[in-house]
Amino acid sequence: MMKKKSIYASRASLVLILCQVISALDVPLDSKLLEELLQPPTITQQSPKDYIVDPRENIVIQCEAKGKPPPSFSWTRNGTHFDIDKDAQVTMKPNSGTLVVNIMNGGKAEAYEGVYQCTARNERGAAISNNIVIRPSRSPLWTKEKLEPNQVREGDSLVLHCRPPVGLPPPIIFWMDNAFQRLPQSERVSQGLNGDLYFSNVQPEDTREDYICYARFNHTQTIQQKQPISVKVFSTKPVTERPPVLLTPTGSTSTKVELRGNVLLLECIAAGLPTPVIRWIKEGGELPANRTFFENFKKTLKIIDVSEADSGNYKCIARNTLGSAHHVISVTVKAAPYWITAPRNLVLSPGEHGTLICRANGNPKPNISWLANGVPIAIAPEDPSRKVDGDTIIFSHVQERSSAVYQCNASNEYGYLLANAFVNVLAEPPRILTPVNKLYQVIADSPALLDCAYFGSPKPEIEWFKGVKGSILRGNEYVFHDNGTLEIPVAQKDSAGTYTCVARNELGKTQNEVQLEVKDPTMIIKQPEYQVIQRYGQVSFECIIKHDSTLLPTIIWLKDNDELPDDERFLVGKDNLTIMNVTDKDDGTYTCIVNTTLDSVSASAVLTVVAAPPTPAIIYARPNPPFDLELTGQLERSIELSWIPGDENNSPIISFVIEYEDGLHEPGVWHYQTEVPGSQTTVQLKLSPYVNYSFRVIAVNEIGRSQPSEPSEQYLTKSANPDENPSNVQGIGSEPDNLVITWESLKGFQSNGPGLQYKVSWRQKDVDDEWTSVIVANVSKYIVSGTPTFVPYEIKVQALNDLGYAPEPSEVIGHSGEDLPMVAPGNVQVYVINSTLAKVHWDPVPLKTVRGHLQGYKVYYWKVQSLSRRSRRHVEKKILTFRGNKTFGMLPGLEPYSSYKLNVRVVNGKGEGPASPDKVFKTPEGVPSSPSFLKITNPTLDSLTLEWGSPTHPNGVLTSYVLKFQPINNTHELGPLVEIRIPANESSLILKNLNYSTRYKFYINAQTSVGSGSQITEEAVTIMDEAMASRQVDIATQGWFIGLMCAVALLILILLIVCFIRRNKGGKYPVKEKEDAHADPEIQPMKEDDGTFGEYSDAEDHKPLKKGSRTPSDRTVKKEDSDDSLVDYGEGVNGQFNEDGSFIGQYSGKKEKEPAEGNESSEAPSPVNAMNSFV
Repeated sequence: MMKKKSIYASRASLVLILCQVISALDVPLDSKLLEELLQPPTITQQSPKDYIVDPRENIVIQCEAKGKPPPSFSWTRNGTHFDIDKDAQVTMKPNSGTLVVNIMNGGKAEAYEGVYQCTARNERGAAISNNIVIRPSRSPLWTKEKLEPNQVREGDSLVLHCRPPVGLPPPIIFWMDNAFQRLPQSERVSQGLNGDLYFSNVQPEDTREDYICYARFNHTQTIQQKQPISVKVFSTKPVTERPPVLLTPTGSTSTKVELRGNVLLLECIAAGLPTPVIRWIKEGGELPANRTFFENFKKTLKIIDVSEADSGNYKCIARNTLGSAHHVISVTVKAAPYWITAPRNLVLSPGEHGTLICRANGNPKPNISWLANGVPIAIAPEDPSRKVDGDTIIFSHVQERSSAVYQCNASNEYGYLLANAFVNVLAEPPRILTPVNKLYQVIADSPALLDCAYFGSPKPEIEWFKGVKGSILRGNEYVFHDNGTLEIPVAQKDSAGTYTCVARNELGKTQNEVQLEVKDPTMIIKQPEYQVIQRYGQVSFECIIKHDSTLLPTIIWLKDNDELPDDERFLVGKDNLTIMNVTDKDDGTYTCIVNTTLDSVSASAVLTVVAAPPTPAIIYARPNPPFDLELTGQLERSIELSWIPGDENNSPIISFVIEYEDGLHEPGVWHYQTEVPGSQTTVQLKLSPYVNYSFRVIAVNEIGRSQPSEPSEQYLTKSANPDENPSNVQGIGSEPDNLVITWESLKGFQSNGPGLQYKVSWRQKDVDDEWTSVIVANVSKYIVSGTPTFVPYEIKVQALNDLGYAPEPSEVIGHSGEDLPMVAPGNVQVYVINSTLAKVHWDPVPLKTVRGHLQGYKVYYWKVQSLSRRSRRHVEKKILTFRGNKTFGMLPGLEPYSSYKLNVRVVNGKGEGPASPDKVFKTPEGVPSSPSFLKITNPTLDSLTLEWGSPTHPNGVLTSYVLKFQPINNTHELGPLVEIRIPANESSLILKNLNYSTRYKFYINAQTSVGSGSQITEEAVTIMDEAMASRQVDIATQGWFIGLMCAVALLILILLIVCFIRRNKGGKYPVKEKEDAHADPEIQPMKEDDGTFGEYSDAEDHKPLKKGSRTPSDRTVKKEDSDDSLVDYGEGVNGQFNEDGSFIGQYSGKKEKEPAEGNESSEAPSPVNAMNSFV
């Protein structure tokens, strides 16, 4: 016999395929082989057992099967043959058994109700489908009924009956009002499992006329509505409190039967005042942990995935302050049949033995019956190789005629299971699927894998020979894999040649030849070297190679691991790279890569660009590479390496770096091994098993690292068990019903031998379970399906190879997949701290209902309406997240005097759970914002009219407005403050008895019962006394005043003309004479008695005359002095006008007038103001 080895990762998929071929013929193989091998039919797709169809659409009854030859199909209906050719409405899809009943073209769905079964048959047997029960869905209308109004006394109980029409499938029931809003439910008011609406006690707010029960039929997407029910609650004082009484179920005891694996729902709804609280217990035991949930305000007990152990008496207790009531429900859990061992397909060779096992359980215990090719086995054709023993069929000395499809039926009163399993007897001589004379090419000293994919029945034995007449290959230098592959771990030149694979079984023998060529490795015999070049010089890197003459190499140059710049200065030759006119940006690492179809090698060198040295200097360079590497003292786990250092190039060698290459797992990749001082030239190296080592040495000095030395000879260490296990083992579910186990795979050299695999083990934590283990190929993930939701698992992953297992791994804790939380936080309470801040509390949900890692809670809150405006607006929900298992949180930024709603949801890694019932809270009043505007109009001598707008944000009920005002004098000093309180419904006020021609500053703010809001300010001026304004205008229009102004203007004009003429003539006036007598640049002013004008001076009190009037030194005409003045169009202009309307004042540009005091001017005062001062 050949020694069998497990293939490593690169061939794992082929092993899997070949193993499946031996055990079952339904795995795709070579297309030619599939065309020739026979296989009994297998049902691949069928409609569900209970198939409810939409009566408005075509009915499609699925039945798909595969086999060789392709099977034919037939159907039975209600136990008799269904001849589809005689029914024009029924067709069968081509190459399929699927039936299509044409309802949309006139057919009636009701006419096709019944039990259908499909048979798929070929010469090897017949497979049958389940019994498929076809029923059209029904959504009947509510029967007409007259509903009397319900008159109920406050505190009494009430049941509103729904009684929906019987549909198929049953409808979903819910209660809504006329506005299609769901009716709120609570501990007091809730919907029962039968759809009725129960009131434990009625309250006045329950009075309404639109209690409407809706039935939704999902299959036909229709909703039926019951007539609205009217409820009127009348009050009696006082309201009588009552102890609990159960509304449903009635009596003291009842029974309930549920099937294994289903959801058990038990319900208790009680009447009473105060509203009773429901509690559940199991007599003589505990409610099952992790599977028990409470719904409908604890009125419904829900147990998921029930089993026989959940049978027993369950008691519900309703309690309030006046007493209690209870009811006992006796639960019996039955079970439809379920598989313990389902029969599996059996592939045998003639003369072999085998068994089909069909084991099922249930309550009551199911009856097992066998069929052969769809016929009860008792009346099926006899087969001497077959013996039925209860749930087992034993086959002995089978022949090809024994091929058939067997059906196992396990049934009890609650259902049935049907499984098809074929027995396929094949007598096939060996076949080799690998192409003839397939050529394999490898590089010397690397592994070679020669394929021999095969098939036969019985399973052939595989032998390998070298050469046409060579002897059978054996020995440790070869590895023989189960899929027929021959592995030569280290191929040498003499390994080349013709290899023959021989496959034989008792039916024959076949062989196939493949060719192996071993090529010389590609080497760079002249590597590029480190270069230092001056700017604008020229540099060349050499890359001379040696390669197998039958391989065509290609050379690629890279700069800093990227393509060469697109620059004509870079010239790539056959075995060199030249850079012309070198610049600083050419500095970097240049790599020569040589590729062939089988291998790749590379070498790098650094180019350093420097400025031209002013004077010759000693050249310090990187050291030359070491040479003459030698391996001695070879042991299983260590070896000694020695070398001779290269030239140090004027910089002493600091250290040597030793690197290794694993030619078996990662050829061409060099890894760091160790580093030794520069004075050391030998080192003892630790080795790992199953590694084909080569070593090289790099010298290091202060300038940098040398080029690597030439590689040492190779040394292959022996295989051994793995020393370590995978790291970073984790278990995290990706779905609610799975556990994804992941790990970091071992590196190639860590495998310590061929056939690296992993043993993955898991068991549920804190449950007395055995470890479940599976061995997988060299992968890094395994998915466990069918797990409970979010339960802890103990996990371990152990490495193994062909020589054995690694040490026992440590265990880690993981969790199966999360699902959305099932319950909402309860007892949500809101405490309002102030008008903008509230605190919310809630009870934490039980951790078992979180069904995942608790991440925190989310509070959704939104403003419903402002209590001051009573108007709704667009609802914008806000969300606050509180991490961890917190039970309270603060809600900042609320608006005062508003109504809010909130709810709380628990969050896990899967998402959010259901929301708690909306909680309503209100914020108290706050201080208002400032009034929206303040406008002052209609100024008179002693009054002003004030108008204002209400605050944009009242933040409560306004109680009043507070108006304050004070006068402002010419120096901007504020006078006494006057305060007036104004009713909240006022928006204007006329202030009287004010001083004329006076500026006032006004402040106004709104108030609520909490306090005053921010204020808004404005200023205004009362107008001047009308008599004074009249006299001012009269003086300005007097004739003498006009004559005086004309005389002044004429005098100024004459003076300017005389001065201009005398200066142009250059005459001898006193100033000129003094200029001639004294060559002094400084000119002295002349006296007035000379009859000459003095020279201009820059002194403050002798400014030259300017055209126009002077700045007034006293009062000025106010903006409001004239009803028809251009002053009204400017802000802060203090000016006067002549009779003809010409402007004689000076523009100021300031909003407020300057104070009169200290405003002295050297200019003459305005005549108008001068006259006003005498009035």
